[in-house]
Amino acid sequence: MSPLIDRFVAYYRVSTAKQGASGLGLAAQRSAVEAYLKQGRVIAEFTEVESGRRTDRRALEQALAAARIHRVPLVVAKVDRLTRSVGFLSRLLESGVEVRFADLPAIEGPTGRFMLQQMAAVAELEAGLISTRTKAALIAAKKRGVRLGGHRGTSISQSAQAASRLVRSRRATQRANDLLPVIEELRRQGITSAEGLARALTARGIPTSRGRAKWSGVQVGRMLHHHRQDTCKPDLNGRGT
Repeated sequence: MSPLIDRFVAYYRVSTAKQGASGLGLAAQRSAVEAYLKQGRVIAEFTEVESGRRTDRRALEQALAAARIHRVPLVVAKVDRLTRSVGFLSRLLESGVEVRFADLPAIEGPTGRFMLQQMAAVAELEAGLISTRTKAALIAAKKRGVRLGGHRGTSISQSAQAASRLVRSRRATQRANDLLPVIEELRRQGITSAEGLARALTARGIPTSRGRAKWSGVQVGRMLHHHRQDTCKPDLNGRGT
């Protein structure tokens, strides 16, 4: 385990309500996580009572959000406690959270992410085969004289810049949505100004989007702006949500 990381969010899962109520299996998971962390500490933990086959797990989404907010890894006792679905592993890789497994301590950092990507690669195989067949069909059509697409007046550089802006915007919106429950809790406590919220977020040890320890009122305002933009997007009927 990296010595630079000493805080984690823990996720536990049991398959039945009976196991959840009795603690059967849950205690063993906690012990495995504690043994793996050694000097590290769990700042938040989430327990799910759900079958491993299901992918709509509310507690896991909350755990991932907490890990993103505090910019810490998510730790689970065993790989099969998280999921047996390769497709679901792909979703976790896209969540922006580093996942640690107590039973596989070698899965850590860039090497660990690579190993998880290999586990998820099977799910991408079929999509790759479809893409190959599509390209072959387009080449054959072009040889037959069929005109494909055309110049849209946009350079590759402009397209890349637009894609980069879109990625940054989506990340900012995701972080704003993750932080919203914390902001709402602070508002219920009477903290409503941007400066007050900034001081409260700093006091809670929640880093800014760039990893800085101290928030400013301007940063809080930008974060709330991203959330408002996301909630005001028009639906399929042209109405704001």
